[in-house]
Amino acid sequence: MNFLEIINKCLVELNYKPVNAFAELTKNEHKKIMNILNVLNAEVCQYTKWNFLLRKVSLVLPAGMNEIENSVNGRISQLLVDSHEFQYFESVSDIINGKHKGKNLYSSYDGKIIFSKTFDENKTVDIIYYTFDTVIDSAGMEKSSFALETDSSLIPMPFVEPVLVYGTCMRLKGNPQHIRFNYWVSMYKDALANMVSRCSIDAGFASGVKLFRS
Repeated sequence: MNFLEIINKCLVELNYKPVNAFAELTKNEHKKIMNILNVLNAEVCQYTKWNFLLRKVSLVLPAGMNEIENSVNGRISQLLVDSHEFQYFESVSDIINGKHKGKNLYSSYDGKIIFSKTFDENKTVDIIYYTFDTVIDSAGMEKSSFALETDSSLIPMPFVEPVLVYGTCMRLKGNPQHIRFNYWVSMYKDALANMVSRCSIDAGFASGVKLFRS
């Protein structure tokens, strides 16, 4: 389901007239819906450790070096050097000053990943991470937000429609007295709870729901 299709679903749910083309989205309500969809999509994607956001990248740590550029666009879940896991250490100053030299530790500073040890030869650094990107375009390129008609959310089907449509309607109106407000809240909560239940990595993960209301 692409960006235009989601917008039209919102318009229908709100009893507005759907559009035939992306260029017709010129009214204030259209702009509000588009903005809310971007904000909500990002918030839901950053809500927890979704397995559909897991990515892997391999970098090279040059021989004799203890740092590499951090090109990871996301939150690191696991870092391995030649299949040996390194643990994140918050105090980067201790790493830089060599207090933990030789241990399997890493930290981050000024756009770089800093390691507590060096090696005599180049090493492969495998990083598993949760991407910050939330949208994918028609060419398969991931990016941070909706911009084009054919962009699609990284939230998988069948959850993307109820989560984004009902969540957007709920946020746009934002009035508990609105005749359909409670329905939107209920449908949004159910959809997000189902998404947590079915898309979380850990089978023991406790379902919790945030309303993401302004």
